[in-house]
Amino acid sequence: MDILDAIILGIVQGLTEFLPVSSSGHLELGKAILGDNSVPEESLLFTVVLHFATALSTIVVFRRDIGEIIRGLFQFKYNEESQFSAKIIVSMIPAVLVGLFFEEQLEAFFGGNVMFVGFMLLITAVLLYFADKAKDTDKKVGFGSAFVIGISQAIAMLPGISRSGATISTSVLLGVDKSKSARFSFLMVVPLIFGKIAKDLLGGELTFNGENNMAMVAGFLAAFVAGLAACTWMIQLVRKSKLSYFAIYCLIVGLIAIIFGLANP
Repeated sequence: MDILDAIILGIVQGLTEFLPVSSSGHLELGKAILGDNSVPEESLLFTVVLHFATALSTIVVFRRDIGEIIRGLFQFKYNEESQFSAKIIVSMIPAVLVGLFFEEQLEAFFGGNVMFVGFMLLITAVLLYFADKAKDTDKKVGFGSAFVIGISQAIAMLPGISRSGATISTSVLLGVDKSKSARFSFLMVVPLIFGKIAKDLLGGELTFNGENNMAMVAGFLAAFVAGLAACTWMIQLVRKSKLSYFAIYCLIVGLIAIIFGLANP
């Protein structure tokens, strides 16, 4: 992968991370269109690096909220902040289990399987459509809801299933307010991304060499800058826009991906 391709993919990641359209799915489609021939492990590594960049941009934008979560963890009091922190931890359990026990199987899906991504985008479209029909409420995320939303996040580790789309849709279908759903969705992924990076660093899996080193750094910077710009205004777009618009988009892109996959077996 050359530096220009890495920058393009970084921008794609930064712009799509905060919309319910599957950033990982768009990355896989982008890799296929740009002719990336990385083996699945390298492809997944690049995806993790870009997600790390957008996780950093999330921290910058949500620094006050994250500060509340950290304070809640160390106050050792049963208050609103500590409860929210506990719910974040509960939501992480399913994805952590999948990451620990099914990592090798997961890597196999990150090798440019365009048709698979297309079908997963269609599933995302269906989720968003039904979530759009749900009634607006002012309900907060509960512990039970946090775990169910966490299951959605674990399933969304597959490329083409939008993480934010799946978690926000699940929250809304459970009766949680859209704004609270969006906030919880964006915050719950941050510990997972940093946990994944820490695990790979300790295991010696994140190694950079030669041209890949420069390409990954370029992609990282592009995703971080694009993520900062996107996060500040796209979150409002998710909260105020109808999810059906994103459902239509995922349907169209999913169908295009399937056709592309059939034409390029």
